Amino acid sequence: MSRATPATAKEAGTASVRDRILDTAADLFYQEGVRAVGVDLVVERSGVAKTSLYRHFTTKDELVAAVLERDDANYWAAWDKIATRHRSAPGDEIKAHLQWIARDIATPKYRGCPFLNVATEFPAPDHPARVVALRHKAELRRRLGALVKQIGIARPDSLANQIALLVDGAYVYGQLAKGAAQPLLPAALALISAADNAG
Repeated sequence: MSRATPATAKEAGTASVRDRILDTAADLFYQEGVRAVGVDLVVERSGVAKTSLYRHFTTKDELVAAVLERDDANYWAAWDKIATRHRSAPGDEIKAHLQWIARDIATPKYRGCPFLNVATEFPAPDHPARVVALRHKAELRRRLGALVKQIGIARPDSLANQIALLVDGAYVYGQLAKGAAQPLLPAALALISAADNAG
């Protein structure tokens, strides 16, 4: 990233510094774990002054929450793109989402779901990053519930919880074994079929 000229440092530089901090922190937190990464390392790797970091994020907890907020926004933006391609076809949409998740898990740099990782590191229910993680997972269940309801499943919330459990299981197991996410789609489709037949 090129540095802003002195004339534009206050305007363009402010956003770029914040983004540089977030990019660096996101990569470090994801690869090494949040507790293992200190603010000094984020400062060193991002190339910004510590005062600049604290101008944007008053605490490390605030930085962690901001990283997750951005991850959350990016996740749902990707989800919405898939949803747009499968409008009025909820069964196809669910398949497409699960295929996307499985592909993500199969990437070489995959190191788990950032929301689950952070929730594991910060068990306190009021920690700002855990709040973001819990909200993200609740939104996943809500969206899955809306889709299975459109399919016509009698108990959509129950099935949504089961599929969300499969997704999170794939996210966790994906760190441990190559190809771990391959059963995600067939397992979810089996649950949907069983729920549909039961209804």
